[in-house]
Amino acid sequence: MPFVIVLLAVAVFAQGTSEFMLAGLLPAIASDLAVSIPQAGLLTSAFALGMIVGAPLMAIVGRRWSPRLALSAFLLVFIAMHVLGASTDDFGVLFVTRMVAAITNAGFLAVTLSTVSALVPADRTARALSVILGGTTLALIAGVPAGAAVGALLDWRAALWGVAVISVPALVAVLLATPTRSIGTKRSTTLKDELGSLRRPALLVPLGLGALVNGATFCAFTYLAPVVTESAGLPDAAVPAALVIFGVGSSVGVWVAGRYGDRHAARILTVGGVALLIGWGAFATLSAIPVALFAFAFVQGALSFAVGSTLIASSIRAAANAPTMSGSFATASLNVGAAAGPALGGMAYATAAGATGPLLVSAALLCAAVLAFTAMRGLAKRDDLRDDRSGEMSESR
Repeated sequence: MPFVIVLLAVAVFAQGTSEFMLAGLLPAIASDLAVSIPQAGLLTSAFALGMIVGAPLMAIVGRRWSPRLALSAFLLVFIAMHVLGASTDDFGVLFVTRMVAAITNAGFLAVTLSTVSALVPADRTARALSVILGGTTLALIAGVPAGAAVGALLDWRAALWGVAVISVPALVAVLLATPTRSIGTKRSTTLKDELGSLRRPALLVPLGLGALVNGATFCAFTYLAPVVTESAGLPDAAVPAALVIFGVGSSVGVWVAGRYGDRHAARILTVGGVALLIGWGAFATLSAIPVALFAFAFVQGALSFAVGSTLIASSIRAAANAPTMSGSFATASLNVGAAAGPALGGMAYATAAGATGPLLVSAALLCAAVLAFTAMRGLAKRDDLRDDRSGEMSESR
């Protein structure tokens, strides 16, 4: 495993911490900048929107750049936005910095995923990507609680400064260790050809499923705190423990996907998908029981990231004809889910279902994913077979 992949995972950890930790800092930001908490909540929406837009946009901008130039430029702007955000007293400026930081974050992740897939053989794709995604799960386990602690002990600005500081070593590593040549194996491939790969069911299936699974994951994760305090009736002090247990489970899931995803992707998706569906329904039913709540937090975190990581690897492999855009497809798919899931969960939370509403939404999203996977698996297989036959015909000529 190239060591540069580990270095890139460090940068992903810093960026994941920035994305997730802001939810715990919104009351302090609202108070300091004299805005309402719902208005401060727009900062998280801005980041989600920036991630969705930024993935394809930044991949297009940097598709002819070397990985070193693209990754260092994106990370440098990301750091600058955190410095500016930590220094401003204007909510509008802070909002813009979050949007720009998200766009460059998405570009960094998109190029990273494409770069990693080009650095390892096809049968090691899932393992390499699991290292990168390990940075995200580490952000859930350590980065987010640390950011919340810094915000509580000092202030929200210190948390932003902290993200900027831990990103600097990652920037140095990117400048020293990432490839200086284009990652694309087909440098003559046009942008039109790469975008044309989105017509293939073999690629659309894992992208669509990834959005649904990630939507379910972050729908439940976003509203895990009220599940702890309202459904289970536990004190606020129990919330960090539930979040950490979910994060530990997600790390286990990423490890499983990295260890077995290259050889047993279909089994992970079928068994894991059905287990996720059953698990979210059972979680909603049994969330009032504290022991069940913590058990499901771990199990659902593990299953969610095992299935989600396997889908990312599957989409990267299916987008082999889009060497510079494949990472942006996966990044955009995941962030569509990350934005839509919490929004749907919020609407469910406002109903009579209360804190269990988001868990029911997660179950519904997984139900849609299982049905879509069952219906479209045949289309993907026929698509692959057609491509194989076309290749054989071309070779015979």
